[in-house]
Amino acid sequence: MTPPISIALDARAALGEGPRWHAGEARLYWVDIARDELHRFDPATGRDEMRRFDAPVGCFAFRRAGGLLLAMKDGLALLDAWDSEPTPFGPQLLADRADLRFNDGRTDPAGRFWVGTVNMAKSARDAALYRVTPDGTIDLIEGDMVTCNGAAFNADGTAFCHADTPSHALRGYDVDPATGTLSGRRIFHQFETGKGRPDGGSFDAEGCYWSALFEGGRVVRLSPAGDLLQTVLLPVTRPTMIAFGGPDLRTAYVTSARAGLSDMDLAIQPHAGAIFSFPVEVPGLPEVPFAG
Repeated sequence: MTPPISIALDARAALGEGPRWHAGEARLYWVDIARDELHRFDPATGRDEMRRFDAPVGCFAFRRAGGLLLAMKDGLALLDAWDSEPTPFGPQLLADRADLRFNDGRTDPAGRFWVGTVNMAKSARDAALYRVTPDGTIDLIEGDMVTCNGAAFNADGTAFCHADTPSHALRGYDVDPATGTLSGRRIFHQFETGKGRPDGGSFDAEGCYWSALFEGGRVVRLSPAGDLLQTVLLPVTRPTMIAFGGPDLRTAYVTSARAGLSDMDLAIQPHAGAIFSFPVEVPGLPEVPFAG
C-alpha cells in the first residue's frame, strides 16, 4: 500500500539535503547546499529558521557536547550554538581544491563521523570517503569517486552503505564497530541506468536501507540483502535524501531540489524543493551525535 504523501514544508529549496531529526528539540534540521543555508524546522508549529554561511554546508552532525559539526566547502567546522560562528575543526582538506566540496555524511554508533566529497564539475574521479575521529583526525577510507553519497549505518554499526551516485550503484560493507574498519565491499543494489540515481539514504530499525533516487521521483526500501521491498512515488523528480523523525521515528522526511529544472518542469512539479513526509510502519534510527 502506498502511504499518503504530505508536504511538510514547501521550502522551494534549490538543493534541499541532509535532513536530521533532533529528538531533544523535536525539530528537523536540513540544509540548502546551493544557497549556503542551514535550517531547522518545527513540524508542530510550521516554523522554519535559517542561517546563511559564507560557504556551502554539505551535511552536518549533532554533537554530543551540543551544537553541530558542519561539513563545509573546504573542511569541517564546529558550531557551538545556533547563533554562533563556525570555527574550523581538523585539517581543511579541500581548501585548494576548487572542484571539490564536502557532501554527505553520517555518524556511526561509536560517534565517529563518516563524510564524502563531490567533484562539482564532474571533471575527475577524485571524490572520496573519509572517517573523522572525535579528536579531528581525518582518515581517507576510499577514493576514485565522482559523488560520494548516502552514507548510513545500521543500528549496531555492523553494516554500512554509501554510493558513488553516477554509478547508479549502492555499495555495502561489513563494519568492525570497535575500530571502524570496513570489509567485504560489494554491490548492495544496482539501479537501472536512467531511472534515478541513489542519493541520500538511511537505515531503519529492521536493518533495511531507504534510498532517495535523484531524477527517479521515488524513494525505495531495500532489505538487508539488497532486495527491493517498497517503492514510494513522490510528486517531484529530484528527491535528495530520506531520514526519519517524529516522537516514534515513524515519519519519513524527504528533501528535494528544484535547481536545474526548467520552467516547464517546475510548472509540472510546482512543489520541487519541498520537504515531503509520509508514515512508515518500521521506525527509523535515532541520529547518533558526533563524539567530538
